[in-house]
Amino acid sequence: MIKKFIDKLLGKTSSSSNGNVKLTPKGKRREVTKDEHSIDLSLVDERAIKVVQTLADAGFEAYIVGGAVRDLLLGLRPKDFDVATNATPEEVKALFRRAFIIGRRFRIVHVVFGRGRDHEVIEVSTFRAMMDSSAADTVSGNEKTSKSELAGKSHVIDAEGRVLRDNVWGPQIEDAARRDFTVNAMYYDPRREIVVDYHGGIKDAKKKLLRMIGDPETRYREDPVRIIRVVRFAAKLGFEIEPKTRVPIQAMAALLDNVPQSRMFDEMIKLLQTGHSLASLEELRKQGLHRGIFPILDVVLDEAHRHDGREKFVQMALADTDRRVGEHKPVAPSFMLACMLWHDVLDRWQKFKAKGEAPFPALQQAIDAVFDARIGDISGRGKLAGDMREIWMMQPRFERRAGSTPFTLVEQPRFRAGFDFLRLRADAGETDGTLAEWWEDFSMGDDEERRALIDIAKEQDHARRASASHAAAGGRSSGASGGSGAGEGGDPAKKRRRRRRKPGGGTQGGPSSTAPAASEH
Repeated sequence: MIKKFIDKLLGKTSSSSNGNVKLTPKGKRREVTKDEHSIDLSLVDERAIKVVQTLADAGFEAYIVGGAVRDLLLGLRPKDFDVATNATPEEVKALFRRAFIIGRRFRIVHVVFGRGRDHEVIEVSTFRAMMDSSAADTVSGNEKTSKSELAGKSHVIDAEGRVLRDNVWGPQIEDAARRDFTVNAMYYDPRREIVVDYHGGIKDAKKKLLRMIGDPETRYREDPVRIIRVVRFAAKLGFEIEPKTRVPIQAMAALLDNVPQSRMFDEMIKLLQTGHSLASLEELRKQGLHRGIFPILDVVLDEAHRHDGREKFVQMALADTDRRVGEHKPVAPSFMLACMLWHDVLDRWQKFKAKGEAPFPALQQAIDAVFDARIGDISGRGKLAGDMREIWMMQPRFERRAGSTPFTLVEQPRFRAGFDFLRLRADAGETDGTLAEWWEDFSMGDDEERRALIDIAKEQDHARRASASHAAAGGRSSGASGGSGAGEGGDPAKKRRRRRRKPGGGTQGGPSSTAPAASEH
């Protein structure tokens, strides 16, 4: 009783972990003016300002919070804007025409502006209390296995101390203490242009330092996904991980086994879509997390595969993804995952063909085997798995350039993704570059140009067959009619002027029109 009273006076909240009590400091409120923080208000989304203003006009506290404040301090334009308030989710929802309460673990409100592809979501959360885990309800399973036990409860942890429910409202000072890193625990009021900082976040941002609020081991137990977040932020921001925050990472990594696979999958996608995916993979290696954390990444990060071609292919794919993110173009998880697992599919495909299976059934069997080995129940996410399957199944079809096949293929909704994948294979030296060029020209050509391209393809195929026939007979072909654009069996076909690529990026791995912009995914 006396200890709790002293802790309260000192502004500390206890959090237990396997019987060991760790204290999380609540910090001290510091209001920082524009003279010191230098945030450029023009970088702030006007819709986020509108949400803050609407809540303030209704008599509530409201601030832009978290990563957006951190990015603004660094002079960056945030991708997303979150707002924190002392209004409850129901009170927030009542103030906006299009607002939706979502989530169970953390109940938040999505305030939606606009419609269709141009819509914008501002995420609004209520200040949460820093709860003593000894006062929480405890369940033995996780979010999926203990649904009935979680029903109706506001604060629940599992046997390892991981927070499964956190919907107890509290003051801003406690909301700041329960956030993970100091640089993510700042609040910005765009009306007064002040930053509220409880834990030295501004100082750490200037030092480019990631520091956990409170005891790192306890905080990792509360949410093991923070282990992945610290890696992602270090790679994305180029920050160093503070030693006390870094030391427990490997020892605590085993706690990730109890995090639902769907959430881990989402974290992996975030890791790869920050625009710094290559740096993220290196940071995983650096922190000893490159094996056993993400089954899909294991095949990429395994040292045994550094020289079999897949590393080059995957690095090219991720570098292209990083480029697109940097250019504010959309990226598709299905395309990225198809690239990462392609060599797994390729290896199994070749083995099935070696056993006598026809090419297409062999490819289907290879894809099923890879899904079972690397994706598990994630394959239940029908569209994602379906898109990956279409990208892979399209690859042998690109070899068929006669009759109506090219016209049918170019009309497929996923043609763009399949073509971009072919182009990447060609850039990596895995397949003939002239094939990708042919399909680029075909996809952009009119009917007359397409018929001419099919005639050229016939000549090239005839030249290849003639060359193969001469080689089989022991002869050495010195020339064949029509020539081969691939440099096989005769003089090369007359070089055609490459068509200029149309401007614009489209969507990565997204659907295409009949004549898509060339080789952008």
